[in-house]
Amino acid sequence: MTETRPNTLPELIEIEDLRIPMPDGVSLSARVWMPADAALRPVPAVLEYIPYRKRDGTLPRDELMHPYVARAGYACVRVDIRGNGDSEGLMLDEYSQAEMDDALSVIGFLAAQPWCSGAVGMMGKSWGGFNCLQAAFNGHPALKAVISVCSTADRFADDIHFKGGCLLGENLGWGAVMLSFSSRPADPVLRPDWREDWLKRLEAQPFLAPIWAAHQSRDGYWRHGSICEDWSRMTIPVLNLGGWADNYLNTLGHVMANHPGVGQGLMGPWVHQYPHTAVPGPQIGFLQEAIRWWDCWLKGIDNGVAQGPRYRAYMLHSQPVSAAPAHRKGHWVVEPDWPRSDRVAPETHDLAPLAGRKICTPQHLGLHAGEFFPMGLNAELPGDQQGEDAMSVCLDIDLPEGMDLLGRPRLTLVLDCDQPFAHLIARLCDVAPDGSSTRITHGMLNLRHRDSMAEPSPVPVGQPFEVVLDLDETGYRLAPGHRLRLALSTTYWPFVWPAPVAATLTVRSGQITLPRHRGSLGDEWAPPPPETAAPWAHRVIRPSHATRRIAQDLLTGDWELIVEDDGGDVENLTHGLITGETMREVWRINPADPLSARVEVTYEQRLSRGDWSVRTRAVSRLESSPDALVHSARLEAWEGETRVLTREFFDNTPRDHV
Repeated sequence: MTETRPNTLPELIEIEDLRIPMPDGVSLSARVWMPADAALRPVPAVLEYIPYRKRDGTLPRDELMHPYVARAGYACVRVDIRGNGDSEGLMLDEYSQAEMDDALSVIGFLAAQPWCSGAVGMMGKSWGGFNCLQAAFNGHPALKAVISVCSTADRFADDIHFKGGCLLGENLGWGAVMLSFSSRPADPVLRPDWREDWLKRLEAQPFLAPIWAAHQSRDGYWRHGSICEDWSRMTIPVLNLGGWADNYLNTLGHVMANHPGVGQGLMGPWVHQYPHTAVPGPQIGFLQEAIRWWDCWLKGIDNGVAQGPRYRAYMLHSQPVSAAPAHRKGHWVVEPDWPRSDRVAPETHDLAPLAGRKICTPQHLGLHAGEFFPMGLNAELPGDQQGEDAMSVCLDIDLPEGMDLLGRPRLTLVLDCDQPFAHLIARLCDVAPDGSSTRITHGMLNLRHRDSMAEPSPVPVGQPFEVVLDLDETGYRLAPGHRLRLALSTTYWPFVWPAPVAATLTVRSGQITLPRHRGSLGDEWAPPPPETAAPWAHRVIRPSHATRRIAQDLLTGDWELIVEDDGGDVENLTHGLITGETMREVWRINPADPLSARVEVTYEQRLSRGDWSVRTRAVSRLESSPDALVHSARLEAWEGETRVLTREFFDNTPRDHV
C-alpha cells in the first residue's frame, strides 16, 4: 500500500504560473515547488516537460510527486509544452525540433535562476520520458542526469505508430487522443487572452494520424528524435524504468547495451504508469529511488548509485490468467553488467513439427491482445489466449521442470508466401494444466521489412525466404507442469492494422532461441515501499465509469471491440476548475475481409468555472481500400452553448508498404 508522507518541514513555496521566455518570444507556463529558503540556499532543479496540462490533466499525479521530491531539497518544475495547457504558441507535431529547442531553453533558464544551484535533472513518463532521452541526446551543460519512464530509443521500431514495420491500430488511436487533448484552452485565471489563444489553437490544430501513417519506413522523420542514431552523444547518466504490462519493453535493453556511460534499467510488473502508483503490484518507492539518483548526480553525494547494478528486473511467475490483475507474483533479480550475464544462456528449440503448416488466420484474431499501453485495471491487459491460440498455428514445448526467461526470445523461420503483403505475429504463451493461456511476450513483423526497416520491399511470392523476429523483452518464470506455447498468426486485430489482402504463409523450417536464466532463487533486491505527498483537494461531481466488451453481429459475422471510458466530472477545490472527459472507441472487422477493418474514436473534453464553460468534441476514423488508408476526423468546439468552431479533416494515405 502506498503511504502518504505528511506535508511537513521543510516548508515549501509554490509558484503557480512561472513564465519562461523562449527565444522566439513565446512564453511557456511552469508550476514550481521548492524549499522556502531556496533563494538563500540554491537547490538543483528537476524538470518534467509534457503537453498534458499541469493545471488539470496531470495535476493529480503531479501533487503526489513533485512536492515530495522538493522536500528533499529540489526545485521541481512542471512545464506545459508550447501550444498546450497554459503555455503560449502552437504545437504542430510530437517531438518537433521546436519542442526539442524549447526544452534546452527551459533547462538554460532554470539553471540561471537565483534559487537554482545550476544543476538540472529531467524526469518524465511516456512523452516526458521520450523528451528526457532526447534532451540528453541534444545536450545542455546544465543537464546532469535524466530519469525516463516508459519511453523509446527508436521512434519507428518501438513507439505507438509502427512495430516491426506493422502499422499499429493505435496510430489512429493516438492521433484521436492528441486531436482531443490539444483542443482545450488555457485557464482564464492564468491567461486573460485565453479565448484569442484558444481559437488560434483550434484553427492550427493538426490531425496527426495520417501524417504519421504516411511514413511507412524508417526514414528521416523517425530517425529525428531517435537516440539510437548516435549513442556516443548519450554522455549523461540515464535511469530507465519500464513495466512488463506496458509495450515500451525494449528501451531498457537498448540503453543498457549501448550507453557509453551510466545507463541503468529497472523493470517491474507495471502498466504505463509511474511505479509508485502503477498496477499490477507490487509498487515500489519510485520517489525515494529518484531522490537517490538526483542526490548522486545533481548534488554530488556518494551514495552508491553510480556503482549500482546495470539492471534490476521483477521476474513474473505463472499465475491464473487475468486481463486486470491487481498483483503479479514474482521476485526481483539483479544483473550487475547486463546485457552480459553468466546466468543467461541461449536455449534453441527446433520447430520441425511446424514444417508444411500454413498460416492464414481470421481477421478478428487479437481481440484479447489488450491495449498498447494499458493505464489501469479496466481489462486492458492480455486476457486468456486460448481462443486466439485456437485460431493460430501453435507448437507446445514441454518443460516439466519449468523455465526462467530473461531477455528477448528470437524466432527464425523459413517461409513462403502467396501475396506481396503479409504480416507475421508471434506470441509466446504460458499454458497452464487447465488449458488457460497467458501471453508472456509477443513480436510482429511486416514481411516487407524482413531485410530492412529503412528500405522495405515486396514479399517474394512463391519463393522461400528467411525471417528473423526478436520478440519483446521478457522476465518470466514458467511453473513446473506448464507448457510453453509458440503461436503464429498473420493477423492481430486491432493491435495491428490488417494487410490489404489475406495472405497465406507456409512454414518450411525454423527454430526459436530462448534466453534461459538460471540461479535466481528469490528476491535479490528489496525496493523501498511506495510513498507520496498528499493527494490533491477535489470534489467528485459525477463519478467515472468504464466498460470494455467484445460483440459479434450474428447477421453479418462482424466482430466489434467497444471501449467506453467516462471519466466523470471533478472540481479542483484549490482553484475551482471543473473538468471532465468522455471517450468511446469502436473497432469493427469481418473475419473474412481485411478491408472491412474500421475504427471510430470519439472524445469529449469539458472545462468550466462559475458561468464560464467550454467543450470540445473530436471524432476520428480510419478505414482502408486496397490502395489507401482513409483517415477522417471532425473537431467541434463550444463556448457555453455557442458553437465557435467546426473543422473537418480528410486524408487518403497511399498504402506503399502497409
